[in-house]
Amino acid sequence: MPTRDYYEVLGVSRGATESDIKRAYRQLARKYHPDVAEDKASAGERFKEINEAYEVLSDVHKREQYDRFGTVGNGAGGSGFGGFGDFGPFAGEGFGEIFDMFFGGGRSQGRGRGGVQRGSDLRYDLEITLEEAYSGVDREISYSHLGQCSTCEGSGCAPGTKPQPCVQCGGSGQLRQVRSTPLGQFVTTAPCTRCGGEGRIIPSPCAVCHGRGRMEIERRITVHIPAGVDDGSRIRVAGSGEAGVHGGQPGDLYVYLSVSEHELFRRDGLDLALPVPVTFPQAALGGDVTIPTLSGEPAVLHVPAGTQTATIFRVRGKGMPSVRGGGFGDLLVHVNVVVPRRLTKRQREILEEFARAGGDQVEEDKTFFDRVKDAFGVE
Repeated sequence: MPTRDYYEVLGVSRGATESDIKRAYRQLARKYHPDVAEDKASAGERFKEINEAYEVLSDVHKREQYDRFGTVGNGAGGSGFGGFGDFGPFAGEGFGEIFDMFFGGGRSQGRGRGGVQRGSDLRYDLEITLEEAYSGVDREISYSHLGQCSTCEGSGCAPGTKPQPCVQCGGSGQLRQVRSTPLGQFVTTAPCTRCGGEGRIIPSPCAVCHGRGRMEIERRITVHIPAGVDDGSRIRVAGSGEAGVHGGQPGDLYVYLSVSEHELFRRDGLDLALPVPVTFPQAALGGDVTIPTLSGEPAVLHVPAGTQTATIFRVRGKGMPSVRGGGFGDLLVHVNVVVPRRLTKRQREILEEFARAGGDQVEEDKTFFDRVKDAFGVE
């Protein structure tokens, strides 16, 4: 005997029609399904009860037996819930399908690939020199890509022929299957097995591209590289990627730049670093030193008397140009005082005389503590 009246479980009267019972069951199933209810333990028991009641009352013969004797066979419906393993009227349905039935229709098992498609983007790696990055340059590059077949103009059909709609899917590229369940109709879709989801059949394929509409093509283009680009910069060449499918728009070509190392200059953002050797007399007495620049026009750097090695001088506006405009960076000159490895007799005599005159005395700046003592008059 059932623990509760099945009509009471579903909340319907004994004179309820088949549609009344189905409607009541759907509402309760949405509410008490274990995967949507907050209290899963009690919801599981409630759903089991609802499931049993529906199995009996939705079956004409079982309902008649239940109305006469108050029971059916060895119990109520005999299905059980079995730890959610047996869903009664849902037996054989996938769990994901049941969930979709509760929350809005069937799932699509595939999507038709028919119609136009945009072509893929391509990447090209290009190395340039620092001089080219400074001034900008136009570079011709060549690459292989899937281009539109010139014979069929991308249709994939032999000249004078056209593609035809697939008779199996009616040109949609998808096959639709409708399944009836206690909760309503469940619809699934999958790519058409005949046309592969294209929605069309090519009866006479192009002999050049074999019906693909695209083929491997070698292409040469000129890429403009603006002044000021840096290592890792990317240039987009619109429409130079792979051809689209069925007349779709072509993809883009992205040119990734790498700037090779320079023999003299090192780049840091918009600034350039340049090591410059100076002689001992130039560092000690001061003077003008001619230095190279990336523009090709030499610049003159004034080295003050007493310049020490590793001193950095900033030459304004002699660095890299901004790729967005708005000026140039600076040139940072790193001075390195060069000591001669060999001396002539006269040079040695002069240096020895310089040393006797006190030239071998090392001038040291006052330490921090010496300056503190001077400030406070401490002996």
